[in-house]
Amino acid sequence: MIEYIVSGAIFLITLVLIIAEKFNRTTAALLGALAMVIAGKFMGFYDEKAALAALDFQTIFLLLGMMVLVNILRKTGFFRYLAIKLAKISRGNPKKLLWLLGGLIFAVSMFLNNVTSVLLLAPLTIIIAEMLGISPLPLLMAEALLANLGGVATLVGDPPNIMIASVSGFSFNDFLIYLAPIALVCMFITIGIVDWVYRRELKVKPQNLEELEAMNENDAVKDPKALKRILIILGLVILLFFLSKIFPFSPAFISLLGVGLAFLWVKPDISLALEKAEWEVLLFFAGLFVVVGGMEKSGLLGLLAQQLGGLAGGNLLGTSLILLWGSALLSAVVDNIPFTIAMIPVIQNLGETGINVTPLWWALALGAGLGGNGSPIGASPNIIVMALSEKTSHPITFKNWLKSGTLVTLTTCLAASLIFIFLFKFMR
Repeated sequence: MIEYIVSGAIFLITLVLIIAEKFNRTTAALLGALAMVIAGKFMGFYDEKAALAALDFQTIFLLLGMMVLVNILRKTGFFRYLAIKLAKISRGNPKKLLWLLGGLIFAVSMFLNNVTSVLLLAPLTIIIAEMLGISPLPLLMAEALLANLGGVATLVGDPPNIMIASVSGFSFNDFLIYLAPIALVCMFITIGIVDWVYRRELKVKPQNLEELEAMNENDAVKDPKALKRILIILGLVILLFFLSKIFPFSPAFISLLGVGLAFLWVKPDISLALEKAEWEVLLFFAGLFVVVGGMEKSGLLGLLAQQLGGLAGGNLLGTSLILLWGSALLSAVVDNIPFTIAMIPVIQNLGETGINVTPLWWALALGAGLGGNGSPIGASPNIIVMALSEKTSHPITFKNWLKSGTLVTLTTCLAASLIFIFLFKFMR
């Protein structure tokens, strides 16, 4: 019993430190990992060897590979080219820009890290909006919300999905079958809500259209030859994700294969490509894996699995929906990554009792992904977009977020629940 209390207390303290931001989140996770190993060593339930075994290298290497590929693509100017092209297609119309930029960031976030997506597109959105004399507020809100939603659709779009796939055995195509349709419906709902909430701002007539027309999107591409090659490599990586049943390589191996091909063919500055990878994020994951590994070894997560099993045994659909909404509500106030890492071994232990846990995996992925839109601190893209908006004349406030983001979360969770009920009988 004492092991349960100690391991659970270390996890909760780590979580509080992450939320309170007394340290940055990576420092908090690493401090929690050290505390868990030390406590486990003295109490006999955990040690350094077990901590190393708790690391999910599939998740870490998949993230690393995709980060490096995105860094190489970013250096070519591809994303700036796309944003300028879409702005010209819309002819500066705010409502058309909302739908075009929203659709773009949703599509990009399906395959690239959502933090990277907003860092690439949000600053350019602000420049275009200021040039046209329109408010960037609805565009930025949509980009933050849709960056999170795009990540729900695929195995590689969001860290929780990557972790769930690593332990559940779900393929890239499984995510496309079960989650992509739900995410697509939620995309239209989200843009529709933002369109309605900011209907006044979106009716403003654009100015300086001649300046927009004078911009040459081709000038944004710094290295056309490198762009062509890295797009071919990314296409190959995504194709191999699709064909994982025929070529049975793990997603992590496929992403690292892409990195190797990029180093050989594109020949980027390797030190710069690796330097720009988000090492802090990878260490954050590593620390949390060690903390949750200690909870598992103490037996606490097995106890939680027994409690959940009693509930699921009676009504698996009801339990799945409770998990979906519970994950969403918690992810609105707590980073969805620690919650997902903690829930994974609980569901794994439940599966060992003979209960069909497939619906629970999908419910966890949906809740963790959709819930991030519930508050400004629910997901990293939210925080980044809010910080960028503060440099404009139309900053995103907490009130702005509650007016649209919270409404989006409740509406998309309701829509996802209805579709989930329909798909439940196929989740075997």
